[in-house]
Amino acid sequence: MEQPDIQILLVDHQELVRVGMQRLLDDVPRLCVVGEASSGEEAVQLSRSLKPDVVLMDVQIPGIGGLEATRRILRRDPDIRILVVTPQTDEPFPAQLLDAGASGYLTKNCGIEEIADAVRAVSRGERYISADIARQMALSMLPGREQSPFDRLSQRELQVLLMVAQGQNVHEISERLCLSSKTVSTYRYRLFEKLSVDNDVALTRLAIRYGIVGLVVES
Repeated sequence: MEQPDIQILLVDHQELVRVGMQRLLDDVPRLCVVGEASSGEEAVQLSRSLKPDVVLMDVQIPGIGGLEATRRILRRDPDIRILVVTPQTDEPFPAQLLDAGASGYLTKNCGIEEIADAVRAVSRGERYISADIARQMALSMLPGREQSPFDRLSQRELQVLLMVAQGQNVHEISERLCLSSKTVSTYRYRLFEKLSVDNDVALTRLAIRYGIVGLVVES
């Protein structure tokens, strides 16, 4: 009996990336791209309506972002597999996303063959972590390694950091995360304290310095 196609939802803030990846994946037998999303909210909405087998998720997407989108998708439908595809190789992203329920983690410099292998693996219920990510995670556990200040952040604090770096204010963040403005302000000041900064500009600059966000984040 012939196995059904693996249905994929592409989530990336760059249209060119989505278009290019769709064309490459459509040439792979048994892989079928059923939809595209450019924001965290759109990813959650399309996951509900399309019910894909695998979501290829970028971390630095506008809105609620890839971390919160991963949490919301899996909270509603834990059978969906999230495969993160991102430029980030360093902590805290891999550990935070895997803790949030993602099934795999790839960097964008991997080839289409590896992406296809990863999609097949996670669709079978397996974990897939690319070699460069696994190496970085292993190195992060070695004694004497210089700790990044971002290693101490919780998932929620990291999510608020990403949204602040996108230029979102407290009101926008509270609406998107369904939290009170007071709670968001508390997370924001915790970030200031943990990262030894005193304003959003300094927070964003520090995040750029450590590669947590890119120099340009589309909104």
